[in-house]
Amino acid sequence: MNVNQQPHIATPYGQPPLQGYQVYGQPGYGGPHATPYGPYNGHNAAYQQDAPPQPPGYSPYSSFPSKTFAAAGLSSDPSSSSFGLGPGRVLPSSGTPPVSAPGYGQYPQAEVQNGPAPMTSQPPRPPDSQAYGQVPVSLPTAQPLYHQQYQAPPTSTQQVTNQMAGMQIGTAPSQAGPYAPPTSSHLPTSAAFPTPGNPSYTSQAVPPSQPPVNVGVPQGPHPAYGGPPHVPQQPFPGSALPPVSQQSFPTAPTPSTQASLGGPPLPQPYGAGPPVSAHSQFPGSLPPHQAAVSQPSPYRSAPPPTGFPSSGGAPAPPRPTLGMQGPPFPPQSVSAPPGPQPNHIGAPPMQPGVPVGPPTGPLPQQNGAFGQMRGPQPAYGAPYPGQPNFGSQPQTPAPGPPAQKRLDPNSIPSPIQVIEDDKASKSGEVFMTGVRGQAPPLVTTPFQVKDQGNASPHFIRCTAYNMPCTSDMAKQSQVPLAAIIKPLAVLPENEGPLPVVDHGEGGPIRCNRCKAYMCPYMQFIEGGRRFQCAFCSCVTEVPPHYFQHLDHTGKRVDCNERPELSLGSYEFLATVEYCKNNQLPLPPAFIFLIDVSYNAVRSGMVAVVCEELCALLDTLPSEPGTDSPIRVGFVTYNKVLHFYNVKSSLAQPQMLVVSDVADMFVPLLDGFLVTVGESRTVIHSLLQQIPEMFADTRETETVFGPVIQAGLEALKAADCAGRLFIFHSTLPIAEAPGKLKNREDKKLVGTDKEKSLFQPQVSFYGNLAKECVAQGCCVDLFLFPNQYLDVATLGTVPCSTGGSVYKYSHFQQAQTDRDRFLNDLRRDVKKQMGFDAIMRVRTSTGIRATDFFGSFYMSNTTDVELAGLDCDKTITVEFRHDDKLCEDTGALLQCAVLYTSCRGQRRLRIHNLAVNCCSQLAELYRHCETDALVNFFAKYAYRSVLSSPTKTVRDSLVNQCAQILACYRKNCASPSSAGQLILPECMKLLPVYLNCVLKSDVLQPGGDVSLDDRAYVRQLVSCMDVAESHAFFYPRLLPLHKLDVGGLALPTAVRDSEERLSRDGLYLLENSLSLFLWVGVAAPPDLLRSVFDVTAFSEINPNMTNLPTLDNPFSKRLHEIIEMFREQRSRYMKLMVVKQEDRLEPLFKHFLVEDKSSNGGASYVDFLCHMHKEIRQLLS
Repeated sequence: MNVNQQPHIATPYGQPPLQGYQVYGQPGYGGPHATPYGPYNGHNAAYQQDAPPQPPGYSPYSSFPSKTFAAAGLSSDPSSSSFGLGPGRVLPSSGTPPVSAPGYGQYPQAEVQNGPAPMTSQPPRPPDSQAYGQVPVSLPTAQPLYHQQYQAPPTSTQQVTNQMAGMQIGTAPSQAGPYAPPTSSHLPTSAAFPTPGNPSYTSQAVPPSQPPVNVGVPQGPHPAYGGPPHVPQQPFPGSALPPVSQQSFPTAPTPSTQASLGGPPLPQPYGAGPPVSAHSQFPGSLPPHQAAVSQPSPYRSAPPPTGFPSSGGAPAPPRPTLGMQGPPFPPQSVSAPPGPQPNHIGAPPMQPGVPVGPPTGPLPQQNGAFGQMRGPQPAYGAPYPGQPNFGSQPQTPAPGPPAQKRLDPNSIPSPIQVIEDDKASKSGEVFMTGVRGQAPPLVTTPFQVKDQGNASPHFIRCTAYNMPCTSDMAKQSQVPLAAIIKPLAVLPENEGPLPVVDHGEGGPIRCNRCKAYMCPYMQFIEGGRRFQCAFCSCVTEVPPHYFQHLDHTGKRVDCNERPELSLGSYEFLATVEYCKNNQLPLPPAFIFLIDVSYNAVRSGMVAVVCEELCALLDTLPSEPGTDSPIRVGFVTYNKVLHFYNVKSSLAQPQMLVVSDVADMFVPLLDGFLVTVGESRTVIHSLLQQIPEMFADTRETETVFGPVIQAGLEALKAADCAGRLFIFHSTLPIAEAPGKLKNREDKKLVGTDKEKSLFQPQVSFYGNLAKECVAQGCCVDLFLFPNQYLDVATLGTVPCSTGGSVYKYSHFQQAQTDRDRFLNDLRRDVKKQMGFDAIMRVRTSTGIRATDFFGSFYMSNTTDVELAGLDCDKTITVEFRHDDKLCEDTGALLQCAVLYTSCRGQRRLRIHNLAVNCCSQLAELYRHCETDALVNFFAKYAYRSVLSSPTKTVRDSLVNQCAQILACYRKNCASPSSAGQLILPECMKLLPVYLNCVLKSDVLQPGGDVSLDDRAYVRQLVSCMDVAESHAFFYPRLLPLHKLDVGGLALPTAVRDSEERLSRDGLYLLENSLSLFLWVGVAAPPDLLRSVFDVTAFSEINPNMTNLPTLDNPFSKRLHEIIEMFREQRSRYMKLMVVKQEDRLEPLFKHFLVEDKSSNGGASYVDFLCHMHKEIRQLLS
């Protein structure tokens, strides 16, 4: 295979095989552009032969800003978590989370508080639910140089491995005595590695209410982690492995413990193996006679070639490669004879009080990779800055320093463990919203909500539920203060619809000054004749018809009977004053515009759309128990537009052609928009005739701008809001307004000009979007491209009007995408939504909304205008201080959305939320929600690529995250060793989730990810809710072979790493857009028979997208799980079967986000080390 030619892999977004598709060269193999990040391959400045000189402060970790790296030992903070990843590393593991602290705060005095009962204390939380301790992990810090014994450079990978595998790691008890768990009712879950040398791990006694999460070697994989399967692997001949042992917990507590590696310190940043020569140091280099094969893209538009090299999903046989030498080591203990080797790491006998014992400890780190050593991973072709890329020519490695011991991935914070702990403590419970500033359960935990005056987490989630009192404090912490609002979210059935309040002709009761709507925070005074606004403190007269007496506590006697005085979310019926031109709106209209050019007809899209619309029009949205009042219209187009008269009095539909696309108009008014009930026969006749009329078309060019203009003019003529459903297939190159050209140029990727690829090609569509919003015209776009389509430009109008973009590449060859398209179309047409909407967020004095993210248009700085707002869309709002906040009163926000319902009724939906305020940084860090933070960071970064290079965006994200964690370490954590990474309990997963964002295809694309795919994902994430963004960046991976078919519980998920896959297992991966069913090569025949109705692995058809329905409990339960997952997401997830070592496996591995990625993204362990380096730079 040509090293500059990619294998063509199918995609989870419906991009099937296309023979002969040519793509660009992969970076690292002589491709035209460089990969922005390269995987870390060890520090080589001191030992590398023939290497160009490096500037001061140079870091080989080229993915991030170049800074010097220091290393050190490890200590623990009683309320923090520390992780040691350096030469003196202590390996962390999840411990028992601390119990909750006292109440968050209370409302003002009850005699003036209206609404729900006064909240005098916070309900007790289970210990696992409100963990305040921090998770300790020690990271490497600078060590003094030592005398390095040199020898002849190894001449083979075998020799390199033999040298490395012979080293030993010694441990000895500390001078102070054996390690004991801290005084606590919760036992720690791990122990540390004591070592001679300066004390670097200090265990302090803490109150029973806050046990620290100690870090050490875990006592085997935790069941909730889904530990890696035990797969014995053969080491290289002649290599001896150090024994692996674990510390036990003595019963006597000790004041301190030492933990570091014995032997001389290592002068490496983190886990560098023997550096190779200047030519062969690149990870992209491969052994002789091994072809370079690029990894596939999750959005590929091209097919896989036959004979794609197999890559194991479970731990594979060792395959040496330069830059990552060494086999994966088996988990079992193996004896190793000690010997005087240059890289021997042992316990020197000079330490007093340290007995010499058998060497124990974790497996040694091998050659610069912190995780399990694997075989060659192609497409890691990112040379260090300033160095040439020598492609895949192998070179002879140079001698180097000894390798560090590897960090056990089981010992760093596990997303699965956090999710399972939250489920165990909060699943099924009723979340009472009456406690101000209370953080809700995680989005992965099923729970019920009782509205007691604050909006449900289904509607609003915040990044922080305890806001800093001052702007200086907010700037110091760098924690973004934001709310992810989903105004029209669908509530679970057991929570019921929102109540609708009608205040009559006078309309809703509002504050005279700030116009805030009546809510539970308003305080009634003077016997109920006036109320004081909770947002601006203005006093407003109560209208006579709304007057009610107060009880002895100062609350209205009818407060529990009025939703606006007792609930956090409710709706008002709006009066004519809230309507355009002071006229009540008409019901909205749906217009279907179908591309009938050659490509669209040939692909079968036209026939599929027309066939589906015949049945779909009978299910248009409506109020319960009523017929839908929505009117429909139909247009087809290529270079010209065809309007259809489907008036009920006609025997056959009539076509009217508009060829003057430069000045678009609607040729008919009467008969274009009709109700389905009146004209069903004529509509069905039209939909049956359209595929036949254009079956022999040869017109390949299309227009696009005039299509939107046609729908907009039709809605203007009908004087109503509505939706345009556009089904489009090709780049609009015909002469017309909005004409585009092919600007796909991958040479710009990674350059300062890359941002232009995400920007609209012309300004026409931005101006058109503004007109659509003014009319209430929402655009939903269904794309069926065979090649570049410029999604960045075509998606401008949908993303500005509150619409959606759907993409089905190579539809003509992917009949498997038919189900995905039809399910997406059905859900899009049926879902409840509001039209011609305006949203405003009001806040109490001290903070204000300053920035907004989502699919909308803003003509001023306060009003979010949406032509359409459906139940899946979110608007993210960022807040900043404009004054000081008070801890006693907290901070309030009110989201008000004015919209037109499907019946044409004008309504106001109100959501209220109160959060606490704090003057201590520790309180801020205790009440953050990591999932919401990651949602905000992703949207902020994806918007930033419009104006900044992707590398700048990545560096900015890393810097802000480092500042957040450094501020916590400096101001909230107990004093400890500088070589220790201390993470707040609520943010201990921030590094792993942030790394997933950094590695995403928008910010760090592989060479085979198309520009359209990147633009599509960028637009998609901009309006995702927290639950979907969580699954998108950290997919859910279920071991189905552990499924209990007799129960309702799902098997505990496993972490997203190839090490967790068992060769005899069956796994289901879900990332909110696709489903993958991974089948191990050694899966039992009984399991295969239950799922696929075959008995041999080779008989499984990897092209199937629907599993056979079999009459056995396992098959039935598996189908239930798949359907349940699909119902939880806003888009239909297509199922793809991935056989181990088959051509689709690289696509599946793209979503194993804890591993190094083919596009140069760092592994979780490597990124955690880098974050620690950045934090230490800030602290120093």
